[in-house]
Amino acid sequence: MYINNEEIFEEKVLQVNRVSKKTKGGNKIGFSVLVVVGDKKGKVGVGLGKARDVQSSIRKAILYAKKHMIKTPIANGTIPHEIFIKLGAAKILLKPASEGTGVIAGGPVRAVVEVAGIRNILSKILGTNNKASNVYATIEALKQLTEMQKRVSERSSVKSEKASATDKSKK
Repeated sequence: MYINNEEIFEEKVLQVNRVSKKTKGGNKIGFSVLVVVGDKKGKVGVGLGKARDVQSSIRKAILYAKKHMIKTPIANGTIPHEIFIKLGAAKILLKPASEGTGVIAGGPVRAVVEVAGIRNILSKILGTNNKASNVYATIEALKQLTEMQKRVSERSSVKSEKASATDKSKK
């Protein structure tokens, strides 16, 4: 969807952390915000913004997430195949689901797949409970799905070229 040549994105703030730094003059308070941004059509990004106030850190996180978006393959409202990913301490299992199942996923994974536009999926968080780690692992899993789709399409195009070449040689 475009309004004035600008895409409409859904933004979800997943985590707001108050952080402080000890200095000679006292404690310096800041905020760290984790945000997920997506267009509900397969594009999704994640950003971590840090600033002195919450609003600035949210703005930074959204800007970063929009700059680093990935495109995920969606087939009939779900992912094309099952994938298991381990990234650091986070272990995420994503499985395709039939129509009408809905999003069966825990907090951080649910946020990522919903803004990506995936309507039916089964998932399980097996490793850490750290929201940031689980979000990054989910994004990595969706990236790998995209890469696998590219390899499959390249193989099928190479096979079709070979088949057409053999058909021409037979004639």
